[in-house]
Amino acid sequence: MSRRERVAWLSLIAMALTFGPYFILTAIDPPMEALPDLSALARLAITTVSQAALLGAGYLFLRYRFPEDAAAPADERDRAIGHRSLHTAYIVLIVGMILVGCVMPFHSSGWELINAAVFMIVVAEVVHNGAAVWGYRRGLSA
Repeated sequence: MSRRERVAWLSLIAMALTFGPYFILTAIDPPMEALPDLSALARLAITTVSQAALLGAGYLFLRYRFPEDAAAPADERDRAIGHRSLHTAYIVLIVGMILVGCVMPFHSSGWELINAAVFMIVVAEVVHNGAAVWGYRRGLSA
């Protein structure tokens, strides 16, 4: 398994462990106060800081466990997989932001818009990292 595939797996796991519970809790107990709802903001802040901490610890672990991979430059296959996964994720992000920014304001506001935007960003990142893992697993190139 290449370093970039390990990093993609790490990102997928970190998002599942942090944003999965965030969106479940938000669906069960949506923010009801008007903006700024500091408790909802704190929940989002704790989630993002937790994800950053998991990613940081994971990067350090991977660097310690596989030191030879840390300095390896990206080859043509890595660049092709990265390009394809970013392209796919960008399409998902743009469609999501059009929905959140152009459609949802007609019937939603406040935290519903904020959480929908965060959700679409997370979905785009899942698509990006999932497509990268898929590309490495399938052996795809340009």
